[in-house]
Amino acid sequence: MDTNKALQTIDTATGKAAPAEISTERVYDIFSQIARKYERFNAVSSFGAYRRWLDGMMRQAPIKPSDDVLDIAGGTGDVSRWVARFHRPRHIQCTDLVPEMLEVARMHEARGDFCGVPIDFDVVDAQNIPYADESYDIITMAYGIRNMPDRARALSEMYRVLKPGGSLVCLEFSTPPNPVWRALYSFYLKHLIPFWGGLITGDKAGFVYLAKSIRAFPDQRGLAALMEQAGFHDVTWKNYTGGIAAVHVAHK
Repeated sequence: MDTNKALQTIDTATGKAAPAEISTERVYDIFSQIARKYERFNAVSSFGAYRRWLDGMMRQAPIKPSDDVLDIAGGTGDVSRWVARFHRPRHIQCTDLVPEMLEVARMHEARGDFCGVPIDFDVVDAQNIPYADESYDIITMAYGIRNMPDRARALSEMYRVLKPGGSLVCLEFSTPPNPVWRALYSFYLKHLIPFWGGLITGDKAGFVYLAKSIRAFPDQRGLAALMEQAGFHDVTWKNYTGGIAAVHVAHK
């Protein structure tokens, strides 16, 4: 193992330095097992709020009909579907680390859920994006950066493949600024997220990880700083549901 590389990566459950393989293998194992039940979990565990978050993400996303959109950590295609419905771009490239998640996205394509927008699917590790420099006008990402052990490298890769003037639009769990709401949310993460995850998917342990990863993730300002360190500028964010989730928009 390259010790220097290990020190630059983290265990996404704790935020502490650790070899990348620990988090990458864990994420792959969890999401490959729950892929077909993931959308139901999102709907139930958020009490439907995730739809409002995606609506807000689309209102903030500066996507034009002529744009090529790269969806990072696209999973079952939720964000790509919202992009297609709201903005009808020229093309969407939906990517994810886990093939089983993309299989569900392909099922949505077969049902016509992308409104006729051309879309392709590709298994991609966002920490090593296999596309040319300045290939895409917009990058979208939801609940992805939190699961990446080398976040600096991933954001630098996104910056690299964006065209000048392009934007990264990122929806991620965050930190409620109100201390009372933050305490209630912490209780929900610790006790109810694993409960719902176990009930719906049978994988309670996977959702214990999910809750830990959210608590260990940087707050709104911390994520903005990571984006700026990767080269992005004019980074802004908007909170949803009291800061449980936030949408960051960063520009190249």
